[in-house]
Amino acid sequence: MAGIIGIYAFDELWRIARFVYYGLLALQHRGQETCGIATYDKRDLYVHASSGVVDRVFDEDLLAKLPGWAGLGHVSPQLAEASVLQPVLVKEPVKLAFCFNGKLLNAQALAKELRLNDANEALVLAKLLSISLARKDPMEAVAEAMEKAAGAYCFVALTERGEMIAARDPSGLKPMVIGSFGFDYGVVASESSAIDVVGAEFKADVAPGEAYVFTPYSIERARLFKPRPKHCVFEYVYLARPDSIINERSIYEVRVKIGERLAKEHPVDADVVIGVPETAIPFAMAYSNATGIPISMGFVRTGPHIRSAIKPTQFERLVGVQLKLNPIKTAIKGKRIVLIDDSVVRGNTTKNTVTLMRNKLGVKEVHVRIGSPRLIAQCPFGVEVPPRDELIAAHLNDEEVAAVVGADSFHWLSLEGLIEAVESPKDNLCLGCFTGQYPLNEMYVRERP
Repeated sequence: MAGIIGIYAFDELWRIARFVYYGLLALQHRGQETCGIATYDKRDLYVHASSGVVDRVFDEDLLAKLPGWAGLGHVSPQLAEASVLQPVLVKEPVKLAFCFNGKLLNAQALAKELRLNDANEALVLAKLLSISLARKDPMEAVAEAMEKAAGAYCFVALTERGEMIAARDPSGLKPMVIGSFGFDYGVVASESSAIDVVGAEFKADVAPGEAYVFTPYSIERARLFKPRPKHCVFEYVYLARPDSIINERSIYEVRVKIGERLAKEHPVDADVVIGVPETAIPFAMAYSNATGIPISMGFVRTGPHIRSAIKPTQFERLVGVQLKLNPIKTAIKGKRIVLIDDSVVRGNTTKNTVTLMRNKLGVKEVHVRIGSPRLIAQCPFGVEVPPRDELIAAHLNDEEVAAVVGADSFHWLSLEGLIEAVESPKDNLCLGCFTGQYPLNEMYVRERP
């Protein structure tokens, strides 16, 4: 999981670094460990990347050192060596900056073929693209590189020749959208919310197997490969912002439907519905509307927006949980609570929250409802999911999980309920984190139209 954005202005007077910065702020939820920006100004490519969150890494002085009218940005939930922080910079044969979101399944083999010392996925695909660009036009170069690079991914690149290239693999597992600000600039990003934040208008998804090439005088679009959609269903549950549109679906509307289905599958007699901020709030609103149980604001954040499930160590996850939530006592004390959350990974957050509600607030009952199916498998496509032996749903049934977290009852949404809420054919979704069956073989298929 990562967040990427590319902005290409059609006038050299634009200073685009600040716009990329704002776009990255809108994508910060997709990764808090590293971030970076690259720009182009006709003379050269300029790159700055570092560990840390966007508004801590970049300030006015740094943005001023990134001139140019075209730019890329990247955020990641994974720490990385300085040499492979994104945007990565490939210097030859065609110099380019490159941002990548996804997973290359044959990175090791490609690195060996390219005689690279590092099999970093972004670096490998960037080098493939650079080599192809040296002898083919941009669109054919993209096709050649993607034919060799098996996996689920999207990317955006900025070349020394002033081209911005964006592409999405045929599975479309990783989201990518496109928008524009009139005739002034074009934008590609992981989510439409980033397009909104930079003042542009969302236009469409970059279709699976599709690529765009931006130059000072044109935007070229081509369907390079037949689409074989396998959209990541976890984007709808947890990863994407509720104000985003991806794969022609409003994330907010999908989450409302999830809440309605959750109420239908697992009703309970209670006094108040509480949603765990922030992802589960639409679930809770819909659950409340469907059951008639009043909803209340049960928690506020006590620190920065930290997604505790994707912190890299157990200690940091526990610290993240404590920073994440502080209860509003008068909304909860002495009541029977339906606690709605988006997912349960290890169970730490849920257990700590239920313990807090029982021990400090004296709630009468806590009934936990989860707006996703049982998470039972680690993702091979780059989403930060722990190994199976750490996943509570892989080992315990509902009643056992209720006992572990201290709840009066505990239920997950059914897989059928999730598919119904997404309103997409089952065959067009990657459901592997909930089924253990991933479409790995599909990621090697590249069919020309």
